[in-house]
Amino acid sequence: MPASLDELVTLLDLEPLEVGLFRGGQPEGSSLKRVFGGQVAAQAVTAAQLTVPEDRHIHSLHAYFLLGGDPSIPIVYDVENVRDGGSFTTRRIAARQHGENIFYMTASFQRTEDGFDHQDVMPQVPSPEESVPLLDVIRQVRPQEVESWKREWSSFDLRYIGDNRPADDPTRATVPAVQRLWFRADGTLPASRIIHTAAFVYISDFSLLGVALLPHGELISSPRVQPASLDHTIWFHRPISADEWLLYDQTSPSASGARGLSTARVFAEDGTLVATVAQEGLIRRVTPRD
Repeated sequence: MPASLDELVTLLDLEPLEVGLFRGGQPEGSSLKRVFGGQVAAQAVTAAQLTVPEDRHIHSLHAYFLLGGDPSIPIVYDVENVRDGGSFTTRRIAARQHGENIFYMTASFQRTEDGFDHQDVMPQVPSPEESVPLLDVIRQVRPQEVESWKREWSSFDLRYIGDNRPADDPTRATVPAVQRLWFRADGTLPASRIIHTAAFVYISDFSLLGVALLPHGELISSPRVQPASLDHTIWFHRPISADEWLLYDQTSPSASGARGLSTARVFAEDGTLVATVAQEGLIRRVTPRD
Protein backbone atom coordinates (compact mmCIF):
# COMPACT_ATOMS: atom_id res chain seq x y z
CA MET A 1 0.00 0.00 0.00
CA PRO A 2 1.22 3.58 -0.61
CA ALA A 3 2.72 5.04 2.56
CA SER A 4 1.96 8.64 1.58
CA LEU A 5 -0.45 10.63 -0.56
CA ASP A 6 2.32 11.40 -3.05
CA GLU A 7 2.86 7.66 -3.49
CA LEU A 8 -0.87 7.14 -4.07
CA VAL A 9 -0.93 9.85 -6.74
CA THR A 10 2.07 8.20 -8.39
CA LEU A 11 0.25 4.86 -8.26
CA LEU A 12 -2.66 6.43 -10.16
CA ASP A 13 -0.37 7.80 -12.89
CA LEU A 14 -0.78 5.01 -15.43
CA GLU A 15 1.65 4.35 -18.27
CA PRO A 16 -0.08 4.37 -21.70
CA LEU A 17 1.02 1.40 -23.80
CA GLU A 18 -1.35 1.66 -26.77
CA VAL A 19 -4.77 3.11 -27.49
CA GLY A 20 -6.97 1.92 -24.61
CA LEU A 21 -4.12 -0.04 -23.00
CA PHE A 22 -2.40 1.07 -19.77
CA ARG A 23 0.05 -0.29 -17.21
CA GLY A 24 -0.28 0.39 -13.49
CA GLY A 25 2.61 0.14 -11.07
CA GLN A 26 2.78 -1.26 -7.55
CA PRO A 27 3.68 0.46 -4.26
CA GLU A 28 7.10 -0.26 -2.83
CA GLY A 29 7.60 -1.88 0.54
CA SER A 30 4.08 -3.20 1.03
CA SER A 31 3.70 -6.27 3.24
CA LEU A 32 0.41 -7.35 1.65
CA LYS A 33 0.41 -10.79 0.04
CA ARG A 34 -2.04 -9.72 -2.64
CA VAL A 35 -2.92 -6.41 -4.25
CA PHE A 36 -5.43 -4.30 -2.31
CA GLY A 37 -8.72 -4.42 -4.21
CA GLY A 38 -9.18 -0.67 -3.92
CA GLN A 39 -5.90 -0.15 -5.77
CA VAL A 40 -7.01 -2.28 -8.73
CA ALA A 41 -10.39 -0.52 -8.84
CA ALA A 42 -8.78 2.93 -8.62
CA GLN A 43 -6.31 2.20 -11.40
CA ALA A 44 -9.07 0.68 -13.54
CA VAL A 45 -11.34 3.71 -13.18
CA THR A 46 -8.37 5.96 -13.96
CA ALA A 47 -7.77 4.02 -17.19
CA ALA A 48 -11.43 4.35 -18.13
CA GLN A 49 -11.52 8.09 -17.42
CA LEU A 50 -8.49 8.62 -19.66
CA THR A 51 -10.50 7.36 -22.65
CA VAL A 52 -13.65 9.50 -22.32
CA PRO A 53 -14.30 13.15 -23.25
CA GLU A 54 -13.75 15.71 -20.49
CA ASP A 55 -17.43 16.69 -20.47
CA ARG A 56 -18.45 13.15 -19.42
CA HIS A 57 -18.53 12.50 -15.67
CA ILE A 58 -18.63 9.03 -14.15
CA HIS A 59 -22.01 8.19 -12.62
CA SER A 60 -21.58 4.49 -11.84
CA LEU A 61 -19.16 1.59 -11.83
CA HIS A 62 -19.70 -2.11 -11.30
CA ALA A 63 -16.68 -4.31 -10.63
CA TYR A 64 -15.85 -7.96 -9.99
CA PHE A 65 -12.72 -9.22 -8.25
CA LEU A 66 -11.80 -12.47 -10.01
CA LEU A 67 -8.33 -13.39 -8.71
CA GLY A 68 -6.00 -12.03 -6.08
CA GLY A 69 -3.48 -9.67 -7.66
CA ASP A 70 0.28 -10.25 -7.51
CA PRO A 71 1.91 -7.20 -5.84
CA SER A 72 5.33 -8.00 -7.33
CA ILE A 73 4.49 -7.14 -10.96
CA PRO A 74 2.58 -4.37 -12.77
CA ILE A 75 -1.06 -4.71 -13.81
CA VAL A 76 -2.20 -4.16 -17.40
CA TYR A 77 -5.57 -2.45 -17.94
CA ASP A 78 -7.38 -3.02 -21.25
CA VAL A 79 -10.21 -0.51 -21.83
CA GLU A 80 -12.94 -1.53 -24.27
CA ASN A 81 -14.94 1.24 -25.92
CA VAL A 82 -18.44 -0.20 -25.50
CA ARG A 83 -20.49 2.85 -26.48
CA ASP A 84 -20.23 6.58 -27.11
CA GLY A 85 -23.78 7.91 -27.09
CA GLY A 86 -25.28 11.37 -27.15
CA SER A 87 -25.60 11.49 -23.36
CA PHE A 88 -23.82 8.41 -22.00
CA THR A 89 -20.45 6.77 -22.55
CA THR A 90 -19.68 3.20 -21.47
CA ARG A 91 -16.35 1.49 -20.95
CA ARG A 92 -15.41 -2.05 -19.91
CA ILE A 93 -12.04 -2.53 -18.24
CA ALA A 94 -10.15 -5.81 -17.83
CA ALA A 95 -7.15 -5.96 -15.46
CA ARG A 96 -4.60 -8.65 -16.31
CA GLN A 97 -1.56 -10.31 -14.75
CA HIS A 98 0.29 -13.48 -15.75
CA GLY A 99 -1.97 -13.76 -18.83
CA GLU A 100 -5.16 -13.96 -16.74
CA ASN A 101 -7.99 -11.56 -15.99
CA ILE A 102 -7.92 -10.69 -12.30
CA PHE A 103 -10.60 -7.98 -12.34
CA TYR A 104 -13.43 -6.61 -14.49
CA MET A 105 -15.16 -3.26 -14.30
CA THR A 106 -17.92 -1.61 -16.32
CA ALA A 107 -18.06 2.17 -15.93
CA SER A 108 -20.69 4.57 -17.26
CA PHE A 109 -20.24 8.29 -17.84
CA GLN A 110 -22.80 11.03 -18.49
CA ARG A 111 -22.70 14.59 -19.74
CA THR A 112 -23.91 17.11 -17.18
CA GLU A 113 -27.70 17.57 -17.22
CA ASP A 114 -30.28 19.39 -15.09
CA GLY A 115 -33.07 17.35 -13.52
CA PHE A 116 -34.99 16.37 -10.40
CA ASP A 117 -32.96 16.58 -7.22
CA HIS A 118 -33.41 15.04 -3.74
CA GLN A 119 -31.25 13.18 -1.24
CA ASP A 120 -31.15 11.50 2.17
CA VAL A 121 -30.39 13.64 5.19
CA MET A 122 -26.97 13.05 6.72
CA PRO A 123 -27.18 11.40 10.15
CA GLN A 124 -26.15 13.42 13.18
CA VAL A 125 -22.60 12.37 14.03
CA PRO A 126 -19.57 13.85 15.78
CA SER A 127 -17.43 16.07 13.58
CA PRO A 128 -14.08 14.81 12.26
CA GLU A 129 -12.33 16.87 14.94
CA GLU A 130 -14.44 15.17 17.62
CA SER A 131 -13.82 11.68 16.23
CA VAL A 132 -10.95 9.36 17.13
CA PRO A 133 -8.04 8.90 14.69
CA LEU A 134 -8.27 5.31 13.55
CA LEU A 135 -4.60 4.82 14.30
CA ASP A 136 -5.38 5.45 17.99
CA VAL A 137 -8.04 2.73 17.85
CA ILE A 138 -5.51 0.34 16.32
CA ARG A 139 -3.00 1.28 19.00
CA GLN A 140 -5.50 0.28 21.70
CA VAL A 141 -6.81 -2.99 20.25
CA ARG A 142 -3.85 -4.26 18.16
CA PRO A 143 -0.71 -2.36 19.22
CA GLN A 144 1.53 -4.83 17.40
CA GLU A 145 0.06 -3.62 14.09
CA VAL A 146 0.64 0.11 14.53
CA GLU A 147 3.83 0.33 12.46
CA SER A 148 2.47 -1.77 9.60
CA TRP A 149 -0.71 0.31 9.71
CA LYS A 150 1.30 3.52 9.30
CA ARG A 151 3.16 1.98 6.39
CA GLU A 152 0.04 0.77 4.57
CA TRP A 153 -2.61 3.44 5.25
CA SER A 154 -0.91 6.80 5.76
CA SER A 155 -2.16 8.19 2.44
CA PHE A 156 -5.55 8.85 4.10
CA ASP A 157 -6.63 10.48 7.35
CA LEU A 158 -9.26 8.20 8.91
CA ARG A 159 -11.36 9.10 11.96
CA TYR A 160 -13.49 6.48 13.71
CA ILE A 161 -16.96 7.50 14.91
CA GLY A 162 -18.30 4.16 16.18
CA ASP A 163 -20.64 1.27 15.48
CA ASN A 164 -23.83 -0.21 16.91
CA ARG A 165 -22.32 -3.16 18.78
CA PRO A 166 -23.20 -1.74 22.24
CA ALA A 167 -26.29 -3.55 23.57
CA ASP A 168 -28.09 -0.29 24.31
CA ASP A 169 -27.71 1.13 20.79
CA PRO A 170 -31.28 1.79 19.56
CA THR A 171 -30.44 1.06 15.91
CA ARG A 172 -29.86 -2.62 16.70
CA ALA A 173 -33.62 -3.22 16.79
CA THR A 174 -33.94 -2.59 13.04
CA VAL A 175 -30.43 -2.54 11.51
CA PRO A 176 -28.06 -5.49 12.09
CA ALA A 177 -24.88 -3.47 11.60
CA VAL A 178 -23.92 0.22 11.46
CA GLN A 179 -20.39 1.59 11.34
CA ARG A 180 -19.34 5.16 10.65
CA LEU A 181 -16.07 6.90 9.99
CA TRP A 182 -14.69 10.05 8.38
CA PHE A 183 -11.95 9.94 5.78
CA ARG A 184 -10.04 12.26 3.49
CA ALA A 185 -6.76 12.18 1.61
CA ASP A 186 -3.94 13.14 3.98
CA GLY A 187 -2.92 16.24 2.05
CA THR A 188 -4.00 18.16 -1.04
CA LEU A 189 -4.71 16.25 -4.23
CA PRO A 190 -4.06 17.70 -7.70
CA ALA A 191 -7.00 19.65 -9.12
CA SER A 192 -8.05 16.78 -11.36
CA ARG A 193 -11.46 15.12 -11.43
CA ILE A 194 -9.76 11.92 -12.56
CA ILE A 195 -7.49 11.85 -9.49
CA HIS A 196 -10.23 12.74 -6.99
CA THR A 197 -12.55 10.06 -8.37
CA ALA A 198 -9.82 7.42 -8.36
CA ALA A 199 -8.65 8.31 -4.84
CA PHE A 200 -12.22 7.97 -3.59
CA VAL A 201 -12.63 4.60 -5.34
CA TYR A 202 -9.37 3.49 -3.72
CA ILE A 203 -10.45 4.19 -0.14
CA SER A 204 -14.05 3.01 -0.67
CA ASP A 205 -12.82 -0.60 -0.43
CA PHE A 206 -11.09 0.01 2.91
CA SER A 207 -13.62 -0.98 5.59
CA LEU A 208 -16.86 -1.96 3.89
CA LEU A 209 -16.69 -5.75 4.03
CA GLY A 210 -15.81 -5.76 7.73
CA VAL A 211 -19.21 -4.23 8.55
CA ALA A 212 -20.87 -7.53 7.60
CA LEU A 213 -19.01 -9.19 10.50
CA LEU A 214 -20.12 -6.73 13.20
CA PRO A 215 -23.26 -8.68 14.23
CA HIS A 216 -21.11 -11.80 14.64
CA GLY A 217 -18.41 -10.33 16.86
CA GLU A 218 -15.59 -10.97 14.40
CA LEU A 219 -12.95 -8.71 12.85
CA ILE A 220 -11.97 -8.91 9.21
CA SER A 221 -8.44 -9.83 10.34
CA SER A 222 -9.60 -12.74 12.51
CA PRO A 223 -8.04 -16.16 11.78
CA ARG A 224 -11.57 -17.53 12.08
CA VAL A 225 -12.64 -15.69 8.91
CA GLN A 226 -11.56 -16.07 5.29
CA PRO A 227 -12.47 -12.70 3.69
CA ALA A 228 -12.34 -11.55 0.07
CA SER A 229 -14.07 -8.84 -1.92
CA LEU A 230 -16.27 -10.34 -4.63
CA ASP A 231 -17.87 -7.32 -6.27
CA HIS A 232 -17.98 -3.57 -5.75
CA THR A 233 -20.44 -0.96 -7.00
CA ILE A 234 -20.43 2.82 -6.71
CA TRP A 235 -23.07 5.31 -7.82
CA PHE A 236 -21.71 8.86 -8.03
CA HIS A 237 -24.45 11.37 -7.30
CA ARG A 238 -22.58 14.65 -7.06
CA PRO A 239 -18.97 15.90 -7.40
CA ILE A 240 -16.48 14.44 -4.92
CA SER A 241 -13.47 16.12 -3.36
CA ALA A 242 -11.42 13.26 -1.93
CA ASP A 243 -9.14 15.57 0.04
CA GLU A 244 -12.05 17.02 2.02
CA TRP A 245 -13.85 15.19 4.83
CA LEU A 246 -16.30 12.49 3.73
CA LEU A 247 -18.60 10.55 6.06
CA TYR A 248 -18.71 6.80 5.36
CA ASP A 249 -22.10 5.72 6.77
CA GLN A 250 -21.91 1.92 6.44
CA THR A 251 -24.51 -0.79 7.08
CA SER A 252 -24.87 -4.50 6.40
CA PRO A 253 -28.42 -5.62 5.59
CA SER A 254 -27.62 -9.31 5.17
CA ALA A 255 -25.10 -12.14 5.51
CA SER A 256 -25.73 -15.67 4.26
CA GLY A 257 -24.10 -18.46 2.28
CA ALA A 258 -20.60 -17.43 3.49
CA ARG A 259 -21.15 -14.01 1.87
CA GLY A 260 -21.83 -10.63 3.43
CA LEU A 261 -23.46 -7.59 1.83
CA SER A 262 -22.49 -4.09 2.92
CA THR A 263 -23.75 -0.73 1.71
CA ALA A 264 -22.72 2.84 2.48
CA ARG A 265 -23.91 6.37 1.97
CA VAL A 266 -21.13 8.91 1.51
CA PHE A 267 -21.72 12.49 2.62
CA ALA A 268 -19.59 15.60 2.32
CA GLU A 269 -19.09 17.46 5.58
CA ASP A 270 -21.80 19.98 4.60
CA GLY A 271 -24.36 17.15 4.37
CA THR A 272 -24.34 16.68 0.59
CA LEU A 273 -24.87 13.04 -0.43
CA VAL A 274 -22.08 12.47 -2.96
CA ALA A 275 -22.12 8.69 -3.52
CA THR A 276 -23.60 5.34 -2.60
CA VAL A 277 -21.40 2.23 -2.36
CA ALA A 278 -22.28 -1.47 -2.18
CA GLN A 279 -20.08 -4.52 -1.85
CA GLU A 280 -20.60 -8.24 -1.45
CA GLY A 281 -17.72 -10.27 -0.15
CA LEU A 282 -16.71 -13.68 1.06
CA ILE A 283 -16.79 -14.01 4.86
CA ARG A 284 -16.26 -17.76 5.10
CA ARG A 285 -16.11 -19.21 8.59
CA VAL A 286 -12.79 -20.96 9.25
CA THR A 287 -12.16 -23.50 12.01
CA PRO A 288 -8.56 -23.00 13.21
CA ARG A 289 -6.52 -26.18 13.30
CA ASP A 290 -5.18 -27.35 16.64
